[in-house]
Parts: sequence; C-alpha cells; structure tokens
Amino acid sequence: MRALQSRHAALRPDRPLRRNAFDDHLIAALHEAFETLQGAEGVRVVFLRGAGGTFSAGADLEWMRDAIERSESDNREDAMAMAVMLKSLHDMPALTVALVEGGAFGGGAGLAAACDLAVCTAEAKFSFSEVRLGLIAATISPYVVEAIGPREARGLFATGRIFDATYADKIGLVTEVVADGAGLDAARDRISHEMMACAPGAVAASKQLVDDVAHRRVEDVMEETAKRIARARVGDEGQEGVRAFLAKRKPTWAL
Repeated sequence: MRALQSRHAALRPDRPLRRNAFDDHLIAALHEAFETLQGAEGVRVVFLRGAGGTFSAGADLEWMRDAIERSESDNREDAMAMAVMLKSLHDMPALTVALVEGGAFGGGAGLAAACDLAVCTAEAKFSFSEVRLGLIAATISPYVVEAIGPREARGLFATGRIFDATYADKIGLVTEVVADGAGLDAARDRISHEMMACAPGAVAASKQLVDDVAHRRVEDVMEETAKRIARARVGDEGQEGVRAFLAKRKPTWAL
C-alpha cells in the first residue's frame, strides 16, 4: 500500500472491489503507514489516493455487519482504532494531501478532512451518511468540524445528503478542484515541487503552531508566538534560510 519516492510518499488504499472501504485490516495498515512516516527522514509530503478511481466508500458492509453483533466494549475498541489512525495522520509533521476521485463517503470524507490539503476531481461526490444507518460521524467529527465549521457540519451530519465537488470546495472540505484524474496527477506533481522550497522542520512547526493558536485569544498566545519565532530565527533552518536568501542562493533543503 505504501510507496516511498525520495521526498514524497504515496499511500494508496488498495481494496478497489470494496471501493476502498474501511475494515479493521485497512485501518491497521493505514495506522502503521502513518506511524512509519512520522519518523521518516526526508519525506516532505504524503499523498493519499484510493485505488481503482474511488477514494473511499466509508465503512465496509461486512465489517459493519459484524459490528452490530458485537458488544459495546468491542465496538469501542474498533472505534478507538479508527480514531487513533486519524490522529496519527493529522499529527504527521510532513504536509498531507488527499487526492480524491469518485466517492468519499463517511470515514472516507473524514480521512480527506484530516489531511492538510484535499484536491478532488470535478465529478467527486461526498457524504456523511452515518445518520441514514442510525449512526453518527463520531471519530471523524473533530477533523470535519475543523475543516468546514460547526454549522455546515451540523447540517451535513444531520441530513446525510450527498454533495458535489463545488459544494465541498465552497465549505472548505476540499482546497482545490481539478477536472479529472490527470488533473490530480498534475496537482500532485506541483505540490511535490512546491514543498521542496519549504524547510521540513519549519513545515512541521507551522502545522503545530496552527493547532496551538486556533480558537485561542490573541492575548493568550502573544508571548508564546514571540518565543517560537525567536527560536526559529536562531535555529539551523532559520539561519540557513535567511543567509541563503541574502546570498541569493538556494537553501540546503531545496538542493
């Protein structure tokens, strides 16, 4: 499922006959891949793209059939595995990008929301359809609400309706819409190239900065943000980046 290509990693859930739906095996495989990439040196960007032209149909029907026969305790254990997998994706220091085509439903849409960027094709469809099964979009909710805001999340979670790429772009679930699969390839190549200009440590620190200042009062974070930029200025990347800029040369991480 995982293919490392020098400075970017391409993860492709490969259950095309099941439209890349989640079961315990796929969740475990994704978690293992994300944990491995957490400490992978040199990886600047991680791409997720489903095999067979579909991002993910959400939960596998056979897995769901088993779930309704299990105890609440067993179901809690399964749900925690999904929650931990999503958290490991969200916390990855490298930039993460979902490349979405076909459908992204339920947990699949949540997987896209947990990425830093999401690019989809114009024909892509999305839904948080859990309520139509008597369920709720629980483990994915922190990432979806962060991406689209509480009001949009309430409406989409409560109706379970299917929506298109234009609406997904409008509410912030995706960050870019392209024409087709070739457009996804082009976006992947462009983003890979763009990330070569960015210092890896600064990328990780920038992602953490957003998490730490979001929804907090400016007065409460002023001192900490001043400390962080001061630390960055005297750090190895900050010193190298500014010196390279002044000398009109590329910094070492861009070579």
